Amino acid sequence: MASWSDDKTVRIWEENLSGLFVCKEILQAVLEASSTVRSCAWSLEYNLLAAGCSDATTVIWKNVGDHAYERIYTLKGHENEVRSVSWDMVGLLLATCGGDKSIWIWEALPGNEFDCASVLQGNTEDVKIVQWDDNNALFSISSDNTIKVWKETSYNSGDWRCIKTLGESDREHTSAVLSLSFSKDRRRMVSCSDGLTIKIYCDRDYTELWELLRWVPEEEDQDPEIYASAGADDAIHIFIEDKDNEVDGLSFKQLLKKEKAHETNINSVKWHSGDKRRLASASDDGTVKIWEFVCPWPAGRIDP
Repeated sequence: MASWSDDKTVRIWEENLSGLFVCKEILQAVLEASSTVRSCAWSLEYNLLAAGCSDATTVIWKNVGDHAYERIYTLKGHENEVRSVSWDMVGLLLATCGGDKSIWIWEALPGNEFDCASVLQGNTEDVKIVQWDDNNALFSISSDNTIKVWKETSYNSGDWRCIKTLGESDREHTSAVLSLSFSKDRRRMVSCSDGLTIKIYCDRDYTELWELLRWVPEEEDQDPEIYASAGADDAIHIFIEDKDNEVDGLSFKQLLKKEKAHETNINSVKWHSGDKRRLASASDDGTVKIWEFVCPWPAGRIDP
């Protein structure tokens, strides 16, 4: 697990046999007194780690074995801080975005080299997060209240187009979109905004024609999806589909609320990619906590 902070570092954590997470490496991302790390992301198979920084650069490290990392490249091009970084599903393309309203796509080349493959313009405010899906479509969220879906017109052409904008109707977000996440099967996408709303979208046919989730198709008749959110109330909220009380489409209910999960604002929550019972949270109190979701049906709790 990797975490980043205003202390200018990225820390690498590993779980030991006792179930405790131990810091194995501390990577210095920036040296300037006023600069901080804004995000980080692993590539496929965890061999490359990228960190976006407030000095408008993106730093790349390579895992050279035995918990050792070598700084191999610094990407420059943005005119403002790099807010988010994301590797594609193959590990050859890296997307970065920032306060300059642009999205840069970088291609990893032989010899630990990188080249800018495309610069995407289309947002009217700063771009907060970029994230790839399994079909090599790139999603971006922005302070202009939109979620955009970008796709390369043909393989290796370098010509990227916005194929979908979510936020152009009165049912979409009406304030800055702050975060984005996909379900494990990548057929659902959840977003949250500054307007204290969470919206769930569905791509039923894997065609990138995302729409707000209004009901669960019969072919998805399985255990209800569970969603986690957190914010400035210092609490973690767990929501679940409420199929028994559908009035105007699918509804959700709060399954539990963990009060005072952190001492102050919680900036991020993320489910474990392999163990759906585990949830990580990061806070302005300087800590990262790992939670275990216990006894999910019909009610549950989360334990640190």
